Amino acid sequence: QVQLVESGGGLVEAGGSLRLSCAASGRTFSNYAMGWFRQAPGKEREFVAAITWSGGSLAYADSVKERFTISRDRAKNTVYLEMNRLKPEDTAVYYCAADHSPLRVRAGVRSSEYEYWGQGTQVTVSS
Repeated sequence: QVQLVESGGGLVEAGGSLRLSCAASGRTFSNYAMGWFRQAPGKEREFVAAITWSGGSLAYADSVKERFTISRDRAKNTVYLEMNRLKPEDTAVYYCAADHSPLRVRAGVRSSEYEYWGQGTQVTVSS
């Protein structure tokens, strides 16, 4: 059974930092792009960041550029999201996802490009 399990969420003050992790089990995703999305209350799920299977190409939403960093450890089947200078508007449930196709050269930014999803981890940023 394929599982993506996020961890690392929590409550943090504005300006603080958190590091999210997404551990995959049931299969290896070392040859698949991985992404992070988030969904705030009353809003649609939105793209946050993505990384290709090799780590050679990254993509970020404009709202998180230069604050968030996505990385992966292929050997550990884990992807990370380092979040710095957090803002109240970053409050959301954060989901990791695995691409539906292997070895793609571009990191997808649309949720439809991802097949497997985690259950999400809550990030709350207080002002």
